[in-house]
Amino acid sequence: MSRRRRKKKRVSRKLNRQYDRNRKQIQRNVKDRLFRYLFEKDREALLELYNALNGTEYCDSSQLEIVTIESAVYVVMKNDLAYILSGTLSMYEHQSTYSPNLPVRFLIYLAQEYQMVIEKAEKSLYGTGQISLPTPQCIVFYNGVKEMPEERTLKLSDAFENKKARADVELTVRMLNINYGYNKQLMEKCRILEEYSEMVAVIRDCMAVEKDIQTALNKAVDYCIEGGILKEFLLKNRAEVLGMLLEEFDAEKYERTIRSEGREEGREEGKVEVNRLGIL
Repeated sequence: MSRRRRKKKRVSRKLNRQYDRNRKQIQRNVKDRLFRYLFEKDREALLELYNALNGTEYCDSSQLEIVTIESAVYVVMKNDLAYILSGTLSMYEHQSTYSPNLPVRFLIYLAQEYQMVIEKAEKSLYGTGQISLPTPQCIVFYNGVKEMPEERTLKLSDAFENKKARADVELTVRMLNINYGYNKQLMEKCRILEEYSEMVAVIRDCMAVEKDIQTALNKAVDYCIEGGILKEFLLKNRAEVLGMLLEEFDAEKYERTIRSEGREEGREEGKVEVNRLGIL
């Protein structure tokens, strides 16, 4: 192995260790992603989002019971946001990248949520009485840069190997594109979601102009405050918001760096092999 490749591997390992340390620090100090943080801070906005998605007109946000998985007891997987209202269990995920495995993830979330419901009700699965469970709704809010339709339905059965056999289990996930300009009717019914979508668009515009991430994020937040986009929320939680955004973009930058290094290392290995074979 060449000295250059050994150096690259050492740098890569160092980056991995640093990233793991940073990620653990983020998990301790920045518990929530911005989307979740925004709606958990504002129960009225969360209720408005529920009404917009379901065509309902609930008015009392105190009826919302937040059941997001975060306790150390339930550590299999943690979801972004979950709550129960009027017999409905709403489970939300915010994604900037598309994954066909979302239905599988929601299946795991649902099992954990139901376990908590059953334990809270102090009912036995082996009893003769029917256990009452909230009706699940699985929704993904997508705001990545890859082109996606306004709405898409993902199914657990898409992952099943034997397509000819009758499946006894199904789970569907509703994926909504919340990039600015999409799903206008939904945005009109939920002001906070629309302003969040607009803020993300502003951030991307600033990132395209400014080389320094922190400068770009500060300019984006200033622009939003001046334009009345999530103004009160940003004024009150500016430091927390900037921290979340900065860590998120740092993580993305790290992942792009690792992928780039992997491609470059692959090219170097290819050149060595070509030279060994005497092709060049």
